[in-house]
Amino acid sequence: MSILVTGGAGFIGSNLTEDLLASGEEVVVLDNMHTGSKTNLDDLDGRLKVVQASCNQIPRLDLNPEEIYHLGIPSSSPMYKKDPFLVGEAINGTTAIFELARRTGARVIYASSSSLYNGLLPPHREDMVIGVTDYYTEARLAIERIAELYKRLFDVNSVGMRFFSVYGPKERTKKQYANMVTQFLWEMQEGRSPVIFGDGSQTRDFTYVKDIVRALQLAMDSNYHGVLNAGTGKAYSFNEVIRMLNQKLESAIKPKYTENPIKNYVRHTLADTSKCREILKFEAQFTLEEGISKLVDYY
Repeated sequence: MSILVTGGAGFIGSNLTEDLLASGEEVVVLDNMHTGSKTNLDDLDGRLKVVQASCNQIPRLDLNPEEIYHLGIPSSSPMYKKDPFLVGEAINGTTAIFELARRTGARVIYASSSSLYNGLLPPHREDMVIGVTDYYTEARLAIERIAELYKRLFDVNSVGMRFFSVYGPKERTKKQYANMVTQFLWEMQEGRSPVIFGDGSQTRDFTYVKDIVRALQLAMDSNYHGVLNAGTGKAYSFNEVIRMLNQKLESAIKPKYTENPIKNYVRHTLADTSKCREILKFEAQFTLEEGISKLVDYY
C-alpha cells in the first residue's frame, strides 16, 4: 500500500514513518524541511521515497497515495505570530491534500491541536465551542472545517487528531519550537536553569510521541470521520516536569522564573479522552515518568 506522510521528516512524522516502514508499508514522505530533516529518516529500513517540497506544490507532483497522513502543517503558535501569512499557507496546503484525496480516494488523517481549547476550562472535549485566540488556532480550526466540507461535497473521509503536548525522540530539528519537556531537558543536560514563564503552575497533558503514532494509525484503520482528542487524560505542571527531570538526571537544577510576555498564553490543557477511547479503543500507554525516562535515554 502506498502511504503519503506530509511532514514525514519532522518530529511526529518521522516517528510515524519509522513505524509504518517497520510494518512493511511503502511510504512517500513529503517535507519542505522547515522543521524537518532527512537525518530523522536515516537508518530506516523499508520502501521509502522522500520528496522535498511543500504541500502547496502537490498539484504539480506525481502522487497516488491510498492513505494520507497530513502532518506537514506549521505547528507552533510563535511561527504564526512571526509570520501571519502562514495561516493561508496552512489552509492552502491542506486544500491541496484534500484535492489529492478527492482524486485518489485516499482517507486522510491530519494534525490538529489542543491549542484550540485555549481559554476553555479543562477537561477539554471535542464538542466545546472554540474561541478566537490566535493565528495558529484559527488555521487549525479552518482546516477542520475544510475537512468537513470535503466530506459533505465529495465524501472524503478524514480524522483531525487534536494533539496534546507531544514530546519524544527526533525533536532536535524543531529547535525553539520543541515541546517544553524536551527544551527543559536540553537546558538541564547542559547544566543550565530552564526558563519558565510565570510560577510554573501552568499544566499540560503531555503525550509521548509513540502513543500519538499509535493513535494516528488506529484512526486510519477506523471508519470514523470527525475530530478526536489525542492525549493521556492527565495533566502535570511545569514544576512537576522539572522535578521528574531532576530525578532522572540525578541533579538539583532549579528553574528560572520570569514574567510571562505572551498575551494569549495557554494556561492549562487536559484531554477528555472518552471519545477517542470509545471510537478507537485508544489509551495512552506511557506515563509522563516513563516518557521522560525514555527521552533522557534518547538524548
